[in-house]
Amino acid sequence: MKPRISFPKQLSLILFVIFVFGGHGIVPAQSAAPVSRTVDQLTADLGTILARPEYRRARVGFKVVSLASGKVIFEQDAEKYFMPASNMKNFTVATALEKLSPDFRFRTSMYAAGPVENGVVRGPLRVYGRGDISLSYTFESGDMLKGIDRVADALIAAGVKSIEGDIIGDETYFSGSATPTGWEWDDLQWYYGAEVSALPVNDNAVRLSVKPGPLGYGCSVELAPQNIIYRVVNSCTTVAEGGRRTLRIEKKLDRNILEISGDLPLKNAGYQGYVTVSRPAELFVSLLRQRLTEKGVSITGKAYAINSKNLLPGGIDHEVAWVESPPLSVIAANTMKPSQNMYTETLLWTLGEEVGRKMPAPANGASQMQNMESHALGKRVVREFLKDIGAGEDAIIQQDGSGLARANQVTPSAVTRLYTYMAKEGKYSKAWYESLTIGGVDGTLRNRFKGTRGENNVRGKTGTIAQVSALSGYVKTAAGEELVFSALVNGIPATSERVAMIDELVVLLANFDGKTDGQ
Repeated sequence: MKPRISFPKQLSLILFVIFVFGGHGIVPAQSAAPVSRTVDQLTADLGTILARPEYRRARVGFKVVSLASGKVIFEQDAEKYFMPASNMKNFTVATALEKLSPDFRFRTSMYAAGPVENGVVRGPLRVYGRGDISLSYTFESGDMLKGIDRVADALIAAGVKSIEGDIIGDETYFSGSATPTGWEWDDLQWYYGAEVSALPVNDNAVRLSVKPGPLGYGCSVELAPQNIIYRVVNSCTTVAEGGRRTLRIEKKLDRNILEISGDLPLKNAGYQGYVTVSRPAELFVSLLRQRLTEKGVSITGKAYAINSKNLLPGGIDHEVAWVESPPLSVIAANTMKPSQNMYTETLLWTLGEEVGRKMPAPANGASQMQNMESHALGKRVVREFLKDIGAGEDAIIQQDGSGLARANQVTPSAVTRLYTYMAKEGKYSKAWYESLTIGGVDGTLRNRFKGTRGENNVRGKTGTIAQVSALSGYVKTAAGEELVFSALVNGIPATSERVAMIDELVVLLANFDGKTDGQ
């Protein structure tokens, strides 16, 4: 291995030790990554990393392909299945962009029995959701009410001054369990395990703040936005500064009850984060009624949600107002860069309804198609798309859309084929490329690759759950050639070790200053 510049012998030896042994506690290994000048040298260097004794019990799938020529530069177990974590999002989001188009917009409609007359909606107002995930603080600079205000303001702009009846949240656009199959119960409390709903609001979560109160008294607990759906049981006690923190936060499964217990010392930072909402459509219509009232609209009825078409009253089909989301290109970036699970599941379910429900039924399967739930139809759309692009009918085993389910399985070859197709043959390569997180710049890669050739160069998708890390994407070599890669690491307990290995492999690719064709 030839260094790019000359060093004194002692310094060269130090750098060699750092590279070979990982430099734990000294210097990040990637900062001392060598430069490979030939493909043979590059493959040898990659193989050396993967063969280290500390990785002997791990399973690592890794594949590198030249984007221009399609030539395979390196592969290890590229045809074997690995748990992908959030690398599963690659397949869902790519399919959504190709099948729905980057210009697709989610529409939320407000229906009444007839037109607004003299500012009055007579009878119930039905709010029909189609999965608009942009009705959220994440699209509104952190404001927890602006998303729902868009709906309220659309009604007011349509002339509504009074609603003589109930506000009904209609979430029947989607069918199936609100919690994707295969998610574990202890994930369901936190924002990354939020339910899927056709009427989502604020990422189907509430912001929770727990801080110390006066000494000997209860802790201070705040939820945002304030609402009548959630009930907080607070038995947390404020103890003396320096005391033991035993704060415990527990949301009851399938219930909007939050129990705060334990001790919190004075001057402790407490907790700031997000917990999920069960049946978020109920929060949606409750907040809508609250905001309409505050804006001067009189409402005689209550607000409630319905998820069964059998329970819907008939004749409420006159659209009096609506709101639309930003284009899918914007939503795709807001899904991929921060790795948002609920958004991805909503895209999968939308694929099921917008594309899958309209696909020809398989032979002798017409009746079965009618009864298929949204997520199952969405997975069929993804499967057919992968077959069409040549990734193989058995390229992935898809349990959910986001990768939170532990039963998902993908191959590095399937991922690199997807990335190659989206860059060279996909109809919407620009939207795809712009949805990806950038090394050292944004999203889940914002703190990685800084100070290396990977910074502002690597674009891709990360993945992390227990025992699993992944990174797939594009990287330009020092010689200016674009490579496609997929690294799937299973079975290393420490996240930091998995990430360090992946980043070292990718920096080697970024530092490569030879030509993959050997010229």
